[in-house]
Amino acid sequence: MADEAILIGTPAALSLAIVALWLGYHINRRVAILNHYNIPAAVTGGLPISLVVALIEASGLAQLRFDLQLRDMLLIVFFSTIGLSAKFSQMLEGGKALSIMLGLAVVFLLAQNLLGTGLAVMLGESPLYGLIGGSVSLAGGHGTALTWGLLFEEHFELENASSLGLTFATVGLITGGLIGGPVAAYLIKRHRLEPVANDVELPNVEAGNSLTYMIHVDSMLRATLLIAICFGLGALVYDWIADRGVRIPAFLTAMFLGIVITNSMDILKVKFDKRPVQFIGDISLQLFLGMSLISLPLLSLQGALGGIALVMLLQAAMISAFTVFLVFPLLGRDYDAACISAGFIGMGLGATPVGIANMNAITSRFGASPKAYLVIPLLGAFFIDIANAMLVQFILGFY
Repeated sequence: MADEAILIGTPAALSLAIVALWLGYHINRRVAILNHYNIPAAVTGGLPISLVVALIEASGLAQLRFDLQLRDMLLIVFFSTIGLSAKFSQMLEGGKALSIMLGLAVVFLLAQNLLGTGLAVMLGESPLYGLIGGSVSLAGGHGTALTWGLLFEEHFELENASSLGLTFATVGLITGGLIGGPVAAYLIKRHRLEPVANDVELPNVEAGNSLTYMIHVDSMLRATLLIAICFGLGALVYDWIADRGVRIPAFLTAMFLGIVITNSMDILKVKFDKRPVQFIGDISLQLFLGMSLISLPLLSLQGALGGIALVMLLQAAMISAFTVFLVFPLLGRDYDAACISAGFIGMGLGATPVGIANMNAITSRFGASPKAYLVIPLLGAFFIDIANAMLVQFILGFY
């Protein structure tokens, strides 16, 4: 039975994601510290389910695998809504923040690797293990960790580099989701920050003890049509670009089409209700995060003891200090800077979806930040991966 792999199909995976979100919201409501520090519901509810999956695998009953095609499509839907909500004025402001964040990201990647290699040497291990415990696995995520880990095993005879990388990547995902929200909330409260504008917030009325959002069906259908156009045409554009050897994340073409559509409609004085777009985006993001968290490979954490725990503790402390004393001030010490800080911590220790989860937890409580939702996805989609690969390749040139 241990070698038997059971595929959890799309309906079951989606159902478990919904259960995880429901569980997370209820846990956060009842555990004051989780609500106070803005821990994402997907993290709170998703980890118990992924833990159950890990226990099933550890017991030898079966190997469980999730069908995540729907998860990937939900991400494209979410970024379509980001594009449809973006105005050129916001993008120009975001461009400045993006350039600052790119420079800071390069500095941080270097610091992350210096800390990792230094600790590896202190523990009597090869400095290359420090790269595994640095930007390769943390900023890079599971895919980058596995790719470089296999290369280290083959060319540098580094034992268990790939499995170690997957362990660090998994711990990083959890850690980034746990500390990003609290750091951003601390900055917001300490500096008494508020969002500049929140013109897309959904109006609501009280219905008993809950909020009921006021959205017309025809407005929802128009929003669905625009998202479908971004989704469908974006896929065609992506395929056309891929056929010419250019590899970009699939969600970027949908997001850019959304930007073109919404700003063209503004120029032509065509009005449409953007509130359903925000609503669909919120639902898509929550389901995406739920599916991501329930499918975390927690079984790889069984070796995350001793040196690994020490490395992660110091990496978490470093990114927190880097964010508070460099990222936040250089971005202007405003509300957007705090939201971007939450995203940066999630992305720097885990992956872009963790950064988005952190920002969603913050904006759900304190208010919208369109700039943050433009800067962090673009930084995570393009620039940080390119900078990370170039930096690791440069360091390997010395071996």
